[in-house]
Amino acid sequence: MRSKVSTSEVPEALKDRILVVDDEQDFLRLLKRSLVKDLECDVLTAASGGAALQVLEEESVDVVLVDMKMPGMDGLEFLDHLRARYPWVTAIMMTAHGCVELAVQAMRQGAYDFIIKPFDHDALVFTLRKALERHRLLRENMRLQRRCKGETAFQDIVGQSPAMRRVFEAVQMVATSDLTVLITGESGTGKDLVARAIHNLSERAQGPFVAVNCPTVPENILESELFGYKKGAFTHATHNKIGLFQEAHRGTIFLDEIGDISPAIQTKLLRVLQDKAIKPLGDTKMIKVDVRVVASTNRNLQERIRSGTFREDLYYRLNVVPIEMPPLRRRREDIPLLCDYFLKKHGSELRRPHKTISPELMEIFLAREWEGNVRELENTIMRGILFAPGDEIRPEHVGMVPERRSCRLFDDASFQHLPYKQAKGEVLRRFHQQYLENLLARCAGNVTHAARQCGLERQALQQVMRRFGIDPEKFRKSHTKIPK
Repeated sequence: MRSKVSTSEVPEALKDRILVVDDEQDFLRLLKRSLVKDLECDVLTAASGGAALQVLEEESVDVVLVDMKMPGMDGLEFLDHLRARYPWVTAIMMTAHGCVELAVQAMRQGAYDFIIKPFDHDALVFTLRKALERHRLLRENMRLQRRCKGETAFQDIVGQSPAMRRVFEAVQMVATSDLTVLITGESGTGKDLVARAIHNLSERAQGPFVAVNCPTVPENILESELFGYKKGAFTHATHNKIGLFQEAHRGTIFLDEIGDISPAIQTKLLRVLQDKAIKPLGDTKMIKVDVRVVASTNRNLQERIRSGTFREDLYYRLNVVPIEMPPLRRRREDIPLLCDYFLKKHGSELRRPHKTISPELMEIFLAREWEGNVRELENTIMRGILFAPGDEIRPEHVGMVPERRSCRLFDDASFQHLPYKQAKGEVLRRFHQQYLENLLARCAGNVTHAARQCGLERQALQQVMRRFGIDPEKFRKSHTKIPK
C-alpha cells in the first residue's frame, strides 16, 4: 500500500441522490414519489436525524432536505453533524411559518437554502434543482483539480463503495484549505495514503511531505526529532539539529498514530498548533514554521480524554476536519476491486505470472471480518501469489479453507463467465440477501431486534431490505418466539 504505482479513478455517482429527513412518514412517501418523477433522481428517506446519519454512513448523497422541527435531534443539531462529517453535502432546511429566524441561523451554520412549509411543490423542485446543480459544479471542479494534478493524488487508494466515495469527496474538499485534519480508523485502512493524497491535492504539493510514525520513536527522542535542538542542549548534542517541523516548512507534516504520544509531547505540540512556532531544545527563541498538520490515530481519543491520557484541548486543535477511514468489513463491495489491484501490483513486483482468485476464496474474502483490513487482505494475496502453483489462488494456498461448503454465495458456473461489474453486483446482491435472510430468521422477522443485532437504525435496515426485496413477514410465520 505505498505510492508510485497505478492510480484508481475516484468514482462518480451516475444519478443525483437526495436524502429527505422528516418525522412524518406520509409526507416522506408523498414527497419521495413526486421528487423521483420530477427530478429523475434517487430519493432516500429518513424519519429522524439519527436515522439520516446512518443513511449517510451507508450511502453517497448529494443533497439533504431536512425539517427543522423533529423530535430528538432537530434540524440545527443535524446540520452541525452534517457539516462536521460530510461538508461536501448540500443542505436545504424546511421550516414552518414563524420559524424563519431559525432557518436564517441554519444558513449561517452552512445550509445552502431554506423553504417554508407548507410550500409550493414547483418552488421546492426549483430549489432542489439549483442545489443539485451547485453540487455538480463542486464535483466537476474537484475532478478538474485532480486532473490538473496529474491524477497522482489518489495513488493506491482503491474503492468504489459509498464509504470510499465519501472519503474521496472529503479529501478533495479539505485539500484546498490549510485546515488541520484528523484521520481516524482501524489499523490497515490506509490512513497514511489519505494523508499523502491531501498533501498532493493541496497548494503545498511542491513542498515537503514529512511523515512521523509517533509510536516507533522513543519518548525521550521524539521531542528532539520533532522540534530539533541546539548544540550543547544535552549530552552528545555536538551540533545543531533541525527538527521535522522545520523540515516540513511550506509543506505538510503527518503525525501518524498521534494517540500514542506522551502528555509532555502533547503539551508542546499544542503550543506549536496555537503559535505556529517551535522552540528547539536548548534554544531561547521561537522559530516560526509554515506547516500544515495532518494527524491520524487508530485510538478512540475521546475515551483517552476521559481516562486522562490525552489532552482535550489538543484533540479539538487536531480535530478541525475529521475524516474517518471505513474498515474493510464496511466496504465489502470493494474487495473484488482490491483483489484485482493487488494481483496486478504484486504479481509484477514478485515476477510471477498473473493469477486469479478462485470463486471459493472470493466467497471467503467477502464473508471475512478482516481485523487487519486492507493491509491484511494485501498480505493474504501476496502469499497466494507466492504459494499458488497454478494460475488460480485457492483457499488452501492462503490457509483459509472454508468450514462449511454450503455457505457459498455463488457457484463456479454463474460467476466465472460474467463481466467484472456484473459479477461484482451479483455477488453483492447474494451477499445482502443471504445476510438479511439469516438475520431476520434469527430474529423471527422482528425488524427492531434485527436492527439492534446488526448495528443499524431500524429505518436504515428497512431501506436495505426494500432495496433487495426482503419481506420480514415470511420469517414471522414460521417462528413463534422472539429472541431476547
